[in-house]
Amino acid sequence: MEGDTPIESAELQLLSLFNRLRRVALGRNPVHESGVTGPQLTVLDRIAAWPGCGVQEIADDLGLTAPTVSVTVRRLEEAGLLMRRPDPADGRAVQLFLEPRGEILQQQAVAFRLEKMRRLLAGLTPDERETLLAMLQRAISAAETTEGAQNA
Repeated sequence: MEGDTPIESAELQLLSLFNRLRRVALGRNPVHESGVTGPQLTVLDRIAAWPGCGVQEIADDLGLTAPTVSVTVRRLEEAGLLMRRPDPADGRAVQLFLEPRGEILQQQAVAFRLEKMRRLLAGLTPDERETLLAMLQRAISAAETTEGAQNA
C-alpha cells in the first residue's frame, strides 16, 4: 500500500475489516440454509418492521425501483415466505405480510446477526464499545449527509 494516501489506506483497511466481519462464523447460518439471498432477507426485514407495507414503500426505502422489488416479492411469495393482500385503501395496491415461515426465518436471521455483534463487542470494554459505536454513528451520519448533498 505504499503510495496510498492516509484516507485510501483507511478505506482499504475498513473494507478488509468488513470482509472479515462478514466471514465471522457462528455455526449454521439459517439464511444460507434456506436458500434466501441477502437482498431477499432485506425485503423480509422491511416487511417484518412494517407489516402491511407496499412494494413502492420498500423500493423507496432501499433506493430501488418498484419492478426490482416486485421480482423479489414474487420469489418470496412463491417460496411461501410472504403473502400479498389487497390494500383496503387502494384497490390497485397490495399490502405485504410475512407468512409464518417467513417470520421464523427473519427472526432466526436477526438472532444470528445479533449473536455475531455480541461476539464482536465482547472483546471490548464498555468504554471501547461506546467509543466504537459513537464513531461509527458519526461516520455514517457524515456519509449520509454527503450522499444527501450529492443527490440534491
